[in-house]
Amino acid sequence: MSGFTTEEVSEAPVVAKAPPVGSERQPDYLEGFLREKPAPSGEAPGGELYEAVLDALRSIFDPEIPVNIYDLGLIYGVEIDEGHATVQMTLTTPHCPVAETMPGEVEMRVMSVPGIATCEVNLVWDPAWDPGKMSDEAKLELGML
Repeated sequence: MSGFTTEEVSEAPVVAKAPPVGSERQPDYLEGFLREKPAPSGEAPGGELYEAVLDALRSIFDPEIPVNIYDLGLIYGVEIDEGHATVQMTLTTPHCPVAETMPGEVEMRVMSVPGIATCEVNLVWDPAWDPGKMSDEAKLELGML
């Protein structure tokens, strides 16, 4: 006797059998589905509305440095949810002469984008800005490359 009862044997997991040698593999119906990437929504990175907000941010230049605030690395994050944009940004230094006016300008430019009804700008100091946050284009413009 083997020591197993009939109930234990009937509850054993079923193991899939391998196809016979020489037979063709059955098509994988999920293969195409997994390869296809979902189209980005307008509010997600890569979407039209998101890119329009980034373009608006690229139109704002630091008054002391001839580079836009996006390429300068001052924008830490952009989130869009049902027409409301939240921008997380910093400045090159807390003593920046535009510390009081720059967040307001960012808010106005972002709200000028069709599809954005409201905007909240969060000015943060952590992590602190450093030149390493600049895009390669900005570094090239400033002769740092």
